[in-house]
Amino acid sequence: MSLAAYCVICCRRLGTSTPSPKRHTYWRDIRNIIKFTGSLILGGSLFLTYEILALKKSLTLDTQVVETEKMKSYIYVHTASLNRRESHGIAWQARKELHKAVRKILAASAKLLQSPFAGTFSTVDVEDHECAVWLLLRKSKSEDRTARLEAVQEMAEAHQWHDYQYRTVAQACDPRTLVGLARSKDSDLRFFLPPPLLPPLKEDSSTEEELRQLLASLPQTELDECIQYFTSLALSESSQSLAAQKGGLWCFGGNGLPYAESFGEVPSATVEMFCLEAIVKHSEISIHCDNIEANGGLQLLQRLYQLHKDYPKVQRNIMRVIGNMALNEHLHSAIVRSGWVSIMAEALKSQHIMEASHAARTLANLDRETVQEKYQDGVYVLHPQHRTSQPIKADVLFIHGLMGAAFKTWRQQDSEQVLTEKALEDEDRYTTCWPKTWLARDCPALRIISVEYDTSLSDWRARCPMERKSIAFRSNELLRKLRAAGVGDRPIIWISHSMGGLLVKKMLLEASKKPEMSTVIKNTRGIIFYSVPHHGSRLAEYSVNIRYLLFPSLEVKELSKDSPALKALQDDFLEFAKDKKLQVLNFVETQPTYIGSMIKLHVVPEESADLGIGDLIPVDVNHLNICKPKKKDAFLYQRTLQFIRETLAKDLEN
Repeated sequence: MSLAAYCVICCRRLGTSTPSPKRHTYWRDIRNIIKFTGSLILGGSLFLTYEILALKKSLTLDTQVVETEKMKSYIYVHTASLNRRESHGIAWQARKELHKAVRKILAASAKLLQSPFAGTFSTVDVEDHECAVWLLLRKSKSEDRTARLEAVQEMAEAHQWHDYQYRTVAQACDPRTLVGLARSKDSDLRFFLPPPLLPPLKEDSSTEEELRQLLASLPQTELDECIQYFTSLALSESSQSLAAQKGGLWCFGGNGLPYAESFGEVPSATVEMFCLEAIVKHSEISIHCDNIEANGGLQLLQRLYQLHKDYPKVQRNIMRVIGNMALNEHLHSAIVRSGWVSIMAEALKSQHIMEASHAARTLANLDRETVQEKYQDGVYVLHPQHRTSQPIKADVLFIHGLMGAAFKTWRQQDSEQVLTEKALEDEDRYTTCWPKTWLARDCPALRIISVEYDTSLSDWRARCPMERKSIAFRSNELLRKLRAAGVGDRPIIWISHSMGGLLVKKMLLEASKKPEMSTVIKNTRGIIFYSVPHHGSRLAEYSVNIRYLLFPSLEVKELSKDSPALKALQDDFLEFAKDKKLQVLNFVETQPTYIGSMIKLHVVPEESADLGIGDLIPVDVNHLNICKPKKKDAFLYQRTLQFIRETLAKDLEN
């Protein structure tokens, strides 16, 4: 540059002299050449200087910048296609190689920064709310359990974050934190990433066929008779129906009755229900759960769940399977990876009590951070269904009766046509499960559990040929499940309807004989019986008289007044209750009940509902509505609430 400037000056000096005409032309050409060359050299020098500085800046790794970027949030991009044919040109390949090089550099620098959060944040150029997100994430992985719980609670209470901050937590949190957020009442659904993409179906296959193949892949030996029955029925019926559909027509096949009962449903949903019911039974066995996971069952069940959004019964059976699998802690990581926590978190917020309760059971079984109990199939916690700081001081257990269920038995009496929308708006006016809404609100310190088991009036519709429907068998099965759920660790009140009361009596007598169940007896405070046939039911007499029409089930036969087992149960329990000084409250119906459209029967008369101890209160309702209050301030509910509060008064105060 200096040389060029010197040449220009010399040329100007020469230009001031008076040359000859020929020399004037010669020096003018030289001067033009020098001007052009100088400009070219000057511009090139500036360009090279800029490029060198830019290259130096891009290749210089500032550790402070790396530490700052660790505090920043992730960059979210849309999912890229895996099709290589969509990769275009050399530029795309160059960017790919450049990104690989940058990742290697950042990975090497990260090893040098062993603890990026160890120092203070005063030297990091980030916003305060950015620090809070990462501090909470670090706190959620603390070795201190109390600190982890506080971090999850603070995340759940964060409602002012930006969308990318929720997604930052969704990508960076561990499974334990994710489950905690799912069980937090006020958590934002943006904490949960969408489930991963499902693998494509096999060629010329369908969900029904793959579900059948999953069922067929499960062990078929060393099963109890009931599971074998469900499995063989599902495989035979599904194979015939699938063959019929492929052949262009629909036939009932097999024994035909299950299809006839569900006539009018979508055939595919009917086929899947058979297989799902069998898989539910298999999922109660730990080693079978391993087979379900290994054979892609988690993904297949998720596909079915998404396909059958309009079939709640299908979805509930799927959630039953996932809830049973969640009883096995070694499968938790697979359940989380497959995206089921996100699905359960959304279901838990549902206004439909059955859907929310199934999701609550699954998430409770996944939450080993705050839940020590395990909830087996048929045991549902109605309150609390979320993580709570409210101390739980007692348990209230609801046991339904013949043809009942864990939820529908305890709904409000259907005295008026109440629209679902109105019911959702005001649970004080109408509720589909009064223990979950009314009782939980009036007594928040209670854990409220409802139990479900299969019953039938007639063996014409029996689902399982094995004699496992007796009161003795069922009481032992329910007692085992309830003990696994921690029943006996706190004071207990039992609330039962119809045959459920006989199960409660049998469970307590069986528990009194087993040392490992002694806490159940020690902590039982009282029992409420809603029209329990302590001395038998007229339903059994009526069924026997027309047994060729009704084919009365074993449950109904055991309610006969002259049943020796029923009499022995009554005598033994009465002595037991007096010895333990249990508080008892009895309700009994005064109106007959319609069974079908033609049979009108007083199911439990007053003399049969009299246990021999405790108050006996007649109520002007039928057998079905004796446990369904008309409204929250009705005598039936208020007297029940009064009994609970009085019986647990000392326990709730402590």
